[in-house]
Amino acid sequence: MKIGIGLPNQVRELPPSIIPEWASQAEKAGFSSLGSVGRVSYPGLMDTVALAAAAGATSTIGLISHITIATAWPAVLLAKEAAGIDAVSGNRFTFGLSVGERPDDFLVDGLGLRGRGKRLDRDLEVYRSVWRGESVDGALNRLVPTGTRDVPMMFGGMSPASFERMARWGEGYIGPSVPAGMAAPLFDAARSAWQNAGREGSPRLVAIAYFVLGDIEQGRANVQHYYNASGEQIVDLVNSGICAEPDAVRDAVKTYSDLGVDELIFIPALADIHEVGRLAEVAL
Repeated sequence: MKIGIGLPNQVRELPPSIIPEWASQAEKAGFSSLGSVGRVSYPGLMDTVALAAAAGATSTIGLISHITIATAWPAVLLAKEAAGIDAVSGNRFTFGLSVGERPDDFLVDGLGLRGRGKRLDRDLEVYRSVWRGESVDGALNRLVPTGTRDVPMMFGGMSPASFERMARWGEGYIGPSVPAGMAAPLFDAARSAWQNAGREGSPRLVAIAYFVLGDIEQGRANVQHYYNASGEQIVDLVNSGICAEPDAVRDAVKTYSDLGVDELIFIPALADIHEVGRLAEVAL
């Protein structure tokens, strides 16, 4: 199982200039991927910006959004953003996306919570058209350079429609930031949906888990603040899954490895550059 590390782009009030150095250190340490958390209505850094900055600061490490709130974006614009990140990185980007669930993240007129599942199904068609240089309504020219590839996609979510979408369009499934025991049935559902769709092989499975190895109290406070809008039950659930000491990190690695997950990405709860080295020492 591969071990990745998230960018601290949605740690509240982070200094955005930390992103390139964080990415560079993560690559040198030997992590498999750099991830990003997607949210709009929060004092963090947009995931597309963070990933682009990380792409420019690295040359070999993978990049993955886990996840981008796709339905909060106009489809054409997000398709071009994803293609640009992938191209700048030299085709190292995996586009992880989902429908989103927080009402305050939907700030574009006409793009709300209602009908977002059906909207995403339509948007996926638009993404592919953009990436292939096909005609898009309202555009006078092709929107991406010749040679742009279909950006590989993965999907998050827990509804049957999410798994069906993953099996039709994606290369795999990204689990939620919950304790491993709760994530296990979701990975099984992804495998079943893949098989039922007649796909060959197995889906790529990516797990995510929060970690803090420095200021534990501050890290927990940051995670709680991020999830406060989701309610006390969600806050408690996510908080119970935070790896807040070396043994907890090691346990998460073993547990997810035993579940047959392909990659585990640890999400930082602190925007402290020393967390990269601390995690590498324990997890790699």
